[in-house]
Amino acid sequence: MLIVGIDTGGTFTDFIFKYNDTWEVYKMLSTPANPAEAVLKGLRKIVAGREAQVVHGSTVATNAILERKGAVTALITNKGFEDVIEIGRQNRTKLYGFFYRKNPALVPAHLRFGVWCRVNHAGDIIQDLDTVELREIINKIKLLNIESIAVSFLFSFKNSIHEKKTQELLSELDVSVSLSHQILSELREYERTSTTIINAYVSPKMKAYIKDLTQGIGKRRLRIMQSNGGSITAETAMYESVRTILSGPAGGVVGAYEIGKIVGYNRLITFDMGGTSTDVALIDNKLPLAMESSIGHYPIKVPIIDIHTVGAGGGSIATIDAGGSLKVGPESAGAEPGPICYGRGNKITVTDADLLLGRLVPNKFLGGNMKIYPEKLERYFDRMSKNINLNTIELAEGIISVANAVMERAVRLISVERGFDPSEFTLFSFGGAGGMHAVFLARLLNIPRVFIPKNPGILSAIGMILADIVKDYSQTVMLDPHSWTPEKISELFLPLLENGINDLLSEGVAEGEIITEKYLDMRYQGQSYEIMVPYEYNFLDTFHCLHEKKYGYCKREHPVELVNLRLRAKGSLPKPDFKKHHTAAIEKPTAAAFIGCRDAVFNGKRLKSNIISRDELVYGNIIEGPAVIVEYSSTIVIPPAAAGKVDAYGNIVIWV
Repeated sequence: MLIVGIDTGGTFTDFIFKYNDTWEVYKMLSTPANPAEAVLKGLRKIVAGREAQVVHGSTVATNAILERKGAVTALITNKGFEDVIEIGRQNRTKLYGFFYRKNPALVPAHLRFGVWCRVNHAGDIIQDLDTVELREIINKIKLLNIESIAVSFLFSFKNSIHEKKTQELLSELDVSVSLSHQILSELREYERTSTTIINAYVSPKMKAYIKDLTQGIGKRRLRIMQSNGGSITAETAMYESVRTILSGPAGGVVGAYEIGKIVGYNRLITFDMGGTSTDVALIDNKLPLAMESSIGHYPIKVPIIDIHTVGAGGGSIATIDAGGSLKVGPESAGAEPGPICYGRGNKITVTDADLLLGRLVPNKFLGGNMKIYPEKLERYFDRMSKNINLNTIELAEGIISVANAVMERAVRLISVERGFDPSEFTLFSFGGAGGMHAVFLARLLNIPRVFIPKNPGILSAIGMILADIVKDYSQTVMLDPHSWTPEKISELFLPLLENGINDLLSEGVAEGEIITEKYLDMRYQGQSYEIMVPYEYNFLDTFHCLHEKKYGYCKREHPVELVNLRLRAKGSLPKPDFKKHHTAAIEKPTAAAFIGCRDAVFNGKRLKSNIISRDELVYGNIIEGPAVIVEYSSTIVIPPAAAGKVDAYGNIVIWV
């Protein structure tokens, strides 16, 4: 069977596929107006009528929120709690902004409906659901062209009877319904309601998108990447679409983690620079999972790989701000019209600056399959350089420096500001533009080496094939220090274990291939927020140690509450093999590897730089800078005073 991994980015859609033990890659420009168009076009070229298993990372849910183009959504909640999503936590993302305004709620006030019912914190019904009032609400909804409904009642994670009754009555409507106890069975009504609304808001879009794809490949052959680093069936993704937000970047981190384990690098800072943005994450021997995140300032409380994104990519546009300073991003030229050198754009981007500096090879871009136009750059750079009183080379290097500074701040946020020393990590670089900036970024951060895998421009797609099937479950239990014992905890885990095993069996995983991981959300009595702790023999000691690492202190004598149970159920899928070369290392590349020479600018100086074909490099080859290494999916720049070496798996390790 043909195995295909697909990642849809802002500029390119990437494919990796395996047939008869041969792995191949393919990239094509994305189609932002309809992302499915590029995916289906690529699949038609690759699959050509053969049976295929496809794993896909989609940006549909993400874009629906960021562009506010989701479904028309209504909210049904308890009477008096209709405005919870408007009030929120009253956090200000711009503390000193005089004109700060929160993003408007995804569900406007006239589409939020309250109904009389109440379950208390223990799950006891203290006021039954008013079905007469609910029917009146349903009659109003019929007149409002509603496409999706979110239902979120207080303490539904303790007793979901009212949400289930509401779903029964809503069945007469031809709309998507999301229930909070199914999407997030945890306390904190604001985050639970927000997560449920986001699911309701994006699910119809995701359903339509997946239906377009499955017409060509079949629903059983399509899996969707989740934000938590695992994949789910297309059917599940249609109804739990909130779990697919940031699925593309998650694929890249999974790919870096798995490849890092193979070659022996377990402490990584991942650097994924694409056409539109840059995603960074810190791997300290395990995938970095966050239980809370946000998109467009709307909170999401589902497990998600902890990734920080900044608007600095190859397509990021350079401008001069009102104060006369150079600015790069977050606006991007995307795939349409794209950078100036793609032939249709008219705004200078980071890619254009790299090309002007000689760090891109025009006739080798995308393996020579995509024409770029360096001759179009001159008049645009001349015009901007005059406006900022620089020459064109200074302007191009300034654009690169500003972009690198934006990415440096992103890496410091996930490392230095969390107590990690970047010099103890390896910078794992991927994405189409990552290899051109990785060494410069590593030098800014004092990171000693850069690791660039084979086919770095499609690593996110590779990660999707490497990902396991992963299902996450949670349940609020709120046990005080005197009411929990190991026996009680094990008993409470049983329903989650049953759900996890049954769900994976239904997804085709053999019982012997299922792995379950148990976690506890714990806090000192009186605290408001929890720390997730692996449920192991010494979990209480682990909690104290994690608390001290995160906050700088612990109180071992203080009573500890158990707030939530978490279960992660995993099932393995067939994965690609990474073949290791056992031949003797050869330091000097063959003559065939040197395919030319060109001037490239470094620190204002034009230096003769070798152009090297990565396809001709073998184990042990050492490449001295300055050099430009070209391959199908990416370009790698090795500046002066740096050198790269090809490892036994074909990856390149650059000592900066």
